Amino acid sequence: MESKLNIYNTLKRKKELFVPLNPPHVGMYVCGPTVYGEPHLGHARPGVTYDVLFRYLKYLGYKVRYVRNITDVGHLENDADVGEDKIAKKARLEQLEPMEVVQFYTNSYHDKMRALNTLPPSIEPQASGHIIEQQAMVQQILDNGYAYEKNGSVYFDVEKYNKKFKYGKLSGRVVEDLQSNTRVLEGQDEKKNPFDFALWKKAEPEHIMRWPSDWSDGFPGWHLECSVMSTKYLGKKFDIHGGGMDLLFPHHECEIAQSTAANGEESVHYWMHNNMITIDGQKMGKSLGNFITLNELFSGNHKLLKQAYSPMTIRFFMLQAHYRSTLDFSNEALQAAEKGLSRLFAAWNTLNKLEASDKSSFDVQALKQKCFDAIDDDLNTPILFAHLFDGVKFINSVAAGTESITAADLEELKKLYHDFIFNIAGLKDELEDVADGENKLDEVMDILLNTRIEAKKNKDFATSDKIRDLLKDAGIIIKDTKDGFEWQLK
Repeated sequence: MESKLNIYNTLKRKKELFVPLNPPHVGMYVCGPTVYGEPHLGHARPGVTYDVLFRYLKYLGYKVRYVRNITDVGHLENDADVGEDKIAKKARLEQLEPMEVVQFYTNSYHDKMRALNTLPPSIEPQASGHIIEQQAMVQQILDNGYAYEKNGSVYFDVEKYNKKFKYGKLSGRVVEDLQSNTRVLEGQDEKKNPFDFALWKKAEPEHIMRWPSDWSDGFPGWHLECSVMSTKYLGKKFDIHGGGMDLLFPHHECEIAQSTAANGEESVHYWMHNNMITIDGQKMGKSLGNFITLNELFSGNHKLLKQAYSPMTIRFFMLQAHYRSTLDFSNEALQAAEKGLSRLFAAWNTLNKLEASDKSSFDVQALKQKCFDAIDDDLNTPILFAHLFDGVKFINSVAAGTESITAADLEELKKLYHDFIFNIAGLKDELEDVADGENKLDEVMDILLNTRIEAKKNKDFATSDKIRDLLKDAGIIIKDTKDGFEWQLK
C-alpha cells in the first residue's frame, strides 16, 4: 500500500509515472467540509492543496473530474457512532431548519474558497441528496455478509471483514490492537465489537434529520457518504482520493472496507493526505482559544492576530510548506509570507518590463526543468518557489543591467513564471484586482455623472438632484466644473 499513499513521491523515486486508470481522464475525489460553522484555517489547507493538484493535472492535459463532497448529515459530535449530529445541533440551538444551516455555511465556504482563488470542483454532491444510494450500499454490504442489523441500526462487521481482507492497510492499524485499545462508549453496547462502525443509525425521537429505511427511520453513518458518492460519479475504481491527515483513520480506512465489502475490490488507486495546521506549536481548537476562522484572518479581528492577512498571503503561506508536513501558523510566518509574495509579484512586474539583448547569461531551460522536477516530486511547492526566487535574482540583475537575456529566452521566462505562479500555484496579484476595481468605479461614475449632466441639460432637475443625493449618501462628493464634473470619496 505504500506506493499508493501519495501520487508522486515514492513513484518518482522508483522511476514510475503517474498513470490514470482511464487516460487521459483522471477521477479525483476529495473529502469536503461538514457545513455547520464558519470556514476556518483548517479548511483552507485541503482547499489549496487539492486545487494545486487539480490545476497541475489540467495543465498537463488531463481531463479531470474533480468531485468534492459536502457533509450535511450523519457527522456526529465525536465523529464516531454516538452523540448529536453537528448540523442538527446547530439548527436546534439557533432555531433553524437544518438545511438553512447547511445552505448558509455552504455559501460561506464557497465565498472563502473563491477568495483563496481555488477552482470549483466539477461536481459537489451533498450527502443528504444521496440517501437512496447510501441505503443501497448498506443493503449490498449486508447481502455480502459484512454487516449486521441491531435494533434498527446497521453496523459494519470489522472482524469478519478482516478474515478475508486486511482492515487497516492504509493506516497500519491491526484489528488485534483495536480490540485491546478501543474503549466502549455509552450507547455502543449493541455492537458485536466496539470498533465496528455504523452504516445506518436509528434516529432517536429528538433527532431532526431522518429518513425511512427497511431497518428504521434513521440516517447514514458518516463514513458511508464518501464511498457512495465517489463511486457514483467516478466509477467503482478511480484514481485519486484526498483529504486531511485526520481523516486517514478511521474515515478513509472505513471507506476502503465499505467499498471492498460492497464491490469485492478497493476503489481508490492513489491516496493523498494533507497534514494539519498548528498555531504556535499547538493544535488548533476552540477550547484552546486559538481557533481562527478565515473571516477573522481576512479582517484581522482575532486576539492572536497582529493584522489582517489577504487571501493570497494565506495561500502563499500554505504553499511554502510541503502539503504532507505540519504547518505552524504564526504572525511572524504570515508576515514573512506577505513580504515574499510581494517580492515575487514585484519580480513578475519587472520581468514584463525587461528589454531583450543579443545574448543570455542565464539558463532558462535549466530553471524550467528544476521547477517541473519540484512539482513532479509529490507537489513540492516549497522547492518550486525556492527555484522561482533564484530566478528572481536574475530578473532583478537584468533590470539593473548586470545580466542579459535574449528575446527568445525572455519569452520563455515570462511563460515559465506565468504558468507556475498563476496557472499551477493559483496565485493572483491582489494589487491588480484593486486597480481593476478602481477602474470599474471610474467607469461607473462616468456613466452616472454623464447621465446627471444630460438630465440637467434636459431640465430634469429631479433626476439630477437624486443622483447627486444618492452618491452623497454613499460617501461620494460631486463638484460641478466648467468642463463637466469632479468627484471624490469622503
